[in-house]
Order: sequence, then C-alpha cells, then structure tokens
Amino acid sequence: MCRNQVARITFLTLFYAITVAIVLLGFSSTSTGADEFSDFRFAVLLLMLPLMLKYLLQLSVAPFYHWIDSRRRRIQPDASSLVTVMVPAWNEEVGVVKTLRSVLENDYPSLELIVINDGSTDGTDEVIKQFIGSYQSPEGYDREIRYLSLENGGKAKAMNEGLLYAQGEYVVTVDADSVMDKCAVSKLISRFTDPNVGAVAGNVIVANRARPIGVLQQLEYLYGFFFKRADALFNSVYIIGGAAAAYRKDLLLQLNGFDHKTITEDIEMSTRILGHGYKTRYAADAVVYTEGPSDLKGLCNQRLRWKFGRFQTFFKHRHLFFSRDPKHSIYLTFLLLPLAVYAELLLILEGPLLLGFFAYSFYYSDFMPLLFMVLLTTFVISFQVLSDPKLRFHTNLLVMAPIAWVVFYIIDFVEFQALLRSAKRFMKREGLEWQKWVRVGVLTTDIPSSETIVSAEK
Repeated sequence: MCRNQVARITFLTLFYAITVAIVLLGFSSTSTGADEFSDFRFAVLLLMLPLMLKYLLQLSVAPFYHWIDSRRRRIQPDASSLVTVMVPAWNEEVGVVKTLRSVLENDYPSLELIVINDGSTDGTDEVIKQFIGSYQSPEGYDREIRYLSLENGGKAKAMNEGLLYAQGEYVVTVDADSVMDKCAVSKLISRFTDPNVGAVAGNVIVANRARPIGVLQQLEYLYGFFFKRADALFNSVYIIGGAAAAYRKDLLLQLNGFDHKTITEDIEMSTRILGHGYKTRYAADAVVYTEGPSDLKGLCNQRLRWKFGRFQTFFKHRHLFFSRDPKHSIYLTFLLLPLAVYAELLLILEGPLLLGFFAYSFYYSDFMPLLFMVLLTTFVISFQVLSDPKLRFHTNLLVMAPIAWVVFYIIDFVEFQALLRSAKRFMKREGLEWQKWVRVGVLTTDIPSSETIVSAEK
C-alpha cells in the first residue's frame, strides 16, 4: 500500500469517526441548554443570516440552470467563426504539451492556437518547439499554431501580447497546467447567444486527486462552481478564471486588454466587463481539468494570490458596490459583491465563533444544530455531484459528502491565512509576485470524452 493510499484512508477514517460521533450524539443526547446563551445563539444567527439567505437563493434557482440555459441557446452563434485559444506559460515544461494537444484536439472546426512563453527559465521553450515541430493536424482540421517567446513580464502582459496576434472573433484562455475536454471550446462559444454576452466561464475540475489535498480541492471546486449556475441566470458571473474562459475579442481590445497591475487579471477582467454593462455566463458542460497545488504550502500561496487579487479588484471597481445604474445587475451590486466582502469579515470572526459554538454544543449536549449542518452539507454535496456533467469523475466525492463539513473548515483555515497575509501586504503597501508550486501533471487518456482525465503522481 503506497503512502498516498495510507494518507487517504487515514484522512477518511478520522473525519468519518468525528462525523459518526456527532450523529450519535445528536440522536442520543438531551439538550440542557441554558437561556443565558439564547442571546449568543441569536447574535450568531443574525451574523450568518445574510450569507444563509444568499445560499438559499442560489440553491433555489440553480436547479433551473439547464432549462434556462437550453432556452437561451436556441439561437446559436456562427459555428464557423474563428476562435483563438491562448495558452500563457511560465515554467510549465511538465504539463504544457498535454495542454496544447488537448486544445488542438478540440472538436471546434475553426481554431487557432497562440502559445505565449513568458520568459520561462526551465525547459518550456524546448518542449513547446519540439511539440510544434512534430505536430500534425487531425484529418479534417486545419490548425494554425503561433508561438511567442517573450521576456518575463507577467501573465497579463503575455496575454495582451497574444491579443495583438489573435485573428479569432472569440478568444479562449487556458492555463498551461490544464487539459481541455474535447468539446470544451464549442460549449464555451455556444453561450454567446446575445451580443451583450461579453465573457463565459468554463467548468474547472481539479484532476490531481491522488492525495487528500487534491481531493479537498476537487470538492471545493465542485461546490463553488455549482453556484455559478445561479450567477449565470442573473448574467453576473464575476469570477471567470483564466483556466477556462472565453471572451469576445473586440470587447477585450475595447477595454484595452488585461490589467497587469492586478495579480488576478482574470477576475479583474470579468468584473470590468460587468461594470461596462455586459453579461457573463457559465458553461457547466465546458470542462477543463486543472492541476491544483500538491502540498499545503503551495495551496496557501495560491489562495494568497487569489485573495490579494480579489481585494485589488474590489477596490478598483468599488463603484459597483450597491450601484443603481440600470446597466448593472442588482444581483451583482447588492448581493454578490457586498456579501463577498462580508464573508471576509466573518472569516476573521470565525475562530472565536466556532470555539463558542462547539463549547456550547458539548457543554449543554445540544448537538442538533451541528447535526443539521452535517445533514444539509451531505445533501448539498451529493446533489451537486449527481447533477454535474462529469458525474463519473466525481463519484469519489459521494464518499466525501458526509464529512464535507469538516473539510470546509480546513479550507477556511487556508482562506484565513490568506486573508491575514493579504491584509498585511495592503497595510505595508507591498505587491505580490506570481506564486509557483511543484507541478505533478495532468494526463489525458484515450477513453471517451465523458471521462478523459486521470491524475498522475511522480
């Protein structure tokens, strides 16, 4: 039995033991709760109420996503329109070839690929040149490949350089550590059914799940991307990650390209697009498999970049908060953005609140609120897995559903450290460089497109 298997078994055993204990205590204990804590419980409820109402709204409307999405797609964009796929790469020798191959093997007929090497110091340049030199287009497809080798200037500048050469009506971006599903490009483009749709987010799935930290991220991505279904119904997907994003090229040029001063240039761009009155959508069936950090340090650094960049974006577009401008969605300006900041404030209080909550539960044997949370989380995760286009890939998460409530506390810890480190940098007026972690790799296989990815370990 390998070390990863031992780690997974230990991980599951520990968290299941905790969950089973909570369930048994919930059904067997008699609460002796004191009235003096009623004010505390009420205060906690008030603090959580805004986020609870938000999730209730999203969970209520998300099941209608497929019905409304299919109605929107009755009018399809021109399938002959050229699409430019841009792949920026910095020190990505491990997985960049698999990324490029997955792009070129997409079933969209009219596609060009622009690979942008942002001053890599490893073997990325040699690997890309070897691949391009030996590549042959599949029969029936004419794929043009352009390779740009630049001095290191950051991802946003690399993308803007690629835009200068892009010939397509639409631009799709894919990270160089990711692998596209065979129909991902066509599914992304199919959502541009309205001239006011400026950008579309794809469904990103963490593929390196051999280790517990990979499964943790797989679960987190599944949970988070599910709520984009609700955001899409209100045309307000404000986080469109660069691993799976599609844009109208003319709009990108109109907005002067990506902002190289913001560390999360993808989030800033999607928020800027919404700020200019355009719509954004989500394509749940446009799947891109990505590689998440393979250790805790890498995960913490990744979330620092995300947190810092999101704060930069919020500050830059602060005029959107509670905006009454008719071109802005009220769902975005009065719900999503304000509650995103509110959630960060609650994250600061989460430690003391959790300590008080668990102390109260055990001291007074009142486990019903905790039991309700366990059951609700299990139901939500199970529903998300069963409704995901890649059900077969996510079946391992059905085992995780009953213990997801514990797993989310680990994620909250990672987010908390990122919040503190981001706040420290803002107070010191320090910037943030691109964060890098050790690559493991994401492999493609020849099995059908409904299940095209397996994880790989060194």
